[in-house]
Amino acid sequence: MRGTARSAWQRQAPRRQVPQRGIGLAELLVATAIGAVLMLMGALMLVSANTAWTAQADGAALDDGGRFALDIIARATRQAAFVDWENATAADAVNAPPQILGRDALALPRTSHGIDGATGDAVNGSDILALRFSGAHGGGALDCAGFGVDAGEDGWSIFHVGRNAAGEGELRCKYRGGGGWGSDAIVDGVDTFQVLYGIDTDVPGDGVPNEFVSASVIELRDGALLLNGPDAAARQRDLQRRTHWKRVAAVRVALLLHGASAAASREPLVFDVFGAPYSERFADGDDGVRIDEAPMVAALRLRERRLFASTILLRNVSPGEP
Repeated sequence: MRGTARSAWQRQAPRRQVPQRGIGLAELLVATAIGAVLMLMGALMLVSANTAWTAQADGAALDDGGRFALDIIARATRQAAFVDWENATAADAVNAPPQILGRDALALPRTSHGIDGATGDAVNGSDILALRFSGAHGGGALDCAGFGVDAGEDGWSIFHVGRNAAGEGELRCKYRGGGGWGSDAIVDGVDTFQVLYGIDTDVPGDGVPNEFVSASVIELRDGALLLNGPDAAARQRDLQRRTHWKRVAAVRVALLLHGASAAASREPLVFDVFGAPYSERFADGDDGVRIDEAPMVAALRLRERRLFASTILLRNVSPGEP
């Protein structure tokens, strides 16, 4: 009985409580430091992911814009030198002005006639590519703005670079509409737009380019022609028959675009739009074929950039005389 009573007393005796301790200052500082490190790592991962997404979106936009611009230029170039033979004769075509023209390192007003009024305010030496073509019945021949040109009319697709409201370059399509000349933007963020012309130097010509030269070289060769005729009008007609612009069998274009955001940290790059060998030989005389990021203003220096280039063979070589 005594053992039983004692066991009951032991069961009923209050247990000794161990005093509880709160978190100490050292533990608090360690926990805070660990939390801060985790938050910093999370923020860095978020910034890195956002930067990668922005660069990817910027690159995709550049690719879309560059391909779109090259497609429009290619379609317009292949259409150049088209003659509506239902309304023209071979003599008309021979005596007509050239249907492909170009200018080096010049800018164009939006509403001037054709390539008249060109100025030296070109964006990084950007060129002008002017393409003339005959209209077709029902407006089936389209200019670079997508407007139809009817039979008996001349259509124009002129590509040049101007500055937008922010002062950055944009590739524009200049065309002649019912109300006069207009110019619309095709793609923005243009660093330079460069053009070379493939000349068929064979006599008689075979429609295959033997060399690619700038517009300035063609102008120099035309200036060296000994023209025949008793007066200026006759000599001008002789020039229209013999001009080297009518020997153009292909057009090579290059377009350097930049995006809206900065690229990942890197050293400034040099872009040779027609390749280093061409730049080494002709960069001093052909503005814009070599673009160096180093001297650019900080806001433009390290943008995402893409170079787009294409060589386009003419479907119809303009008839001319050697």
